[in-house]
Amino acid sequence: MVHVIDALSAVLPPSRIVRDPDVLAAHSRDQAAWAPQGAAVAMVRPEDAEQVRKVVAVCAEHRVPIVPRGAGTGLSGGANAVDGCVLLALDGMDRILEIDAAEQLAVVQPGVINDRLRAEVAGHGLWYPPDPASSPWSTIGGNVATNAGGVCCVKYGVTRDYVLGLQAVTGTGDLVRLGRRTRKGVAGYDLAGLFVGSEGTLGVITEITVRLLRLPEGTPTTIVGAFGSLVEAGRAVAAVGASGITPSALELVDRYCLRAVDEWKNMGLADLGDVLLLGRVDTGDERAAAVLQECFDRAGATWSTRSTDAEEAEALFSARRLAYPALERLGPVLTEDVCVPRGLVPEMLARIEKHARAHGVHIANIAHAGDGNLHPLIVVPAGDDEARARAQLAFESILDDAIALGGTVTGEHGVGLLKKRGMHAEVGEEVLAMHRAIKSALDPAGIFNPGKII
Repeated sequence: MVHVIDALSAVLPPSRIVRDPDVLAAHSRDQAAWAPQGAAVAMVRPEDAEQVRKVVAVCAEHRVPIVPRGAGTGLSGGANAVDGCVLLALDGMDRILEIDAAEQLAVVQPGVINDRLRAEVAGHGLWYPPDPASSPWSTIGGNVATNAGGVCCVKYGVTRDYVLGLQAVTGTGDLVRLGRRTRKGVAGYDLAGLFVGSEGTLGVITEITVRLLRLPEGTPTTIVGAFGSLVEAGRAVAAVGASGITPSALELVDRYCLRAVDEWKNMGLADLGDVLLLGRVDTGDERAAAVLQECFDRAGATWSTRSTDAEEAEALFSARRLAYPALERLGPVLTEDVCVPRGLVPEMLARIEKHARAHGVHIANIAHAGDGNLHPLIVVPAGDDEARARAQLAFESILDDAIALGGTVTGEHGVGLLKKRGMHAEVGEEVLAMHRAIKSALDPAGIFNPGKII
């Protein structure tokens, strides 16, 4: 390892190389507390794509693993260090290089924070729709690496739908451009799309060209429904899916999450009901708002209402975003990210409740219910190893049920370390062989984030 440090020192300024053990430890994992982590030998903080290229060339020559990382907000262990690796921190490459209002696109470095990009393009009358719950802190590079979703993706799509092109460093140390700037283009394989969701296993993304939309006008309408059980709320979700309307958001928050947020922020949410559905429709779509509320009522809502102003609507959705950190205050959280067909959301929620009882664990639920993306959150008392083992069994059972219902083990968080077994069960050996062949072609030295996904 002395040789690789010397080689890195020859191509980078000394200030770009970090070896302090405390700093390395702080940057050696993401937010997936249950995923294992290794010990890095160094962290590099490149300033530009050329420095990234030099780092990759050095690590490839010395067969040293590289683990790229952004803000570390991931939830599957995808940015966790492996033993003997070099951490490649891209958060300092945070420039917005171009905003083209006429073509409705922006070009950014990977360290740009999601909400900062949104704010910048809004000044040009434009909108970047992908909105993961971590948007105030997560980086565009990390969002691309995991194909992040969010609240509004039920109508507006996920990160992949907004990536036009990339610049990346391959395993051979080449700096290449993939994709395009135009709205249409079918020349060759979709290699840019291949990098989206690859979790740093195929190369290092150094620049992203994203598609933008016109900024919506006015204030959307929020519809809230309270339900006596998860299954009843799931029936409402299925009814919305069958209604022919597409809300811009449809979120589920259960009583455990509501109580946790109340205990932390004293918002009085737990008094509203055992399960809340939060629907949102775009400005002026009164028909969609009426249909959404009718779906809630017919499915058995104990009450439903519409927001009367923007502040009230935003408060309800902020509670949804606060659910995960509120639960973390109660103990380590093992986070699921399964996705099933919308019509099977009631069945999947019933199975999650069954696993909570069978394994004797506490499972809270939040969900991007409009697209069938469920986030069961298994909360375990700190230091309770027996409960931790039961939680892991429940976690794996939920993954198996999602597959059995025709769903997937991850809708937006990525595979990382936590869902490798589930991913392998989902895709099968033949498809895994295709994954391995692609990785071998793009990463011949096997240095990019080894041990993740496959």
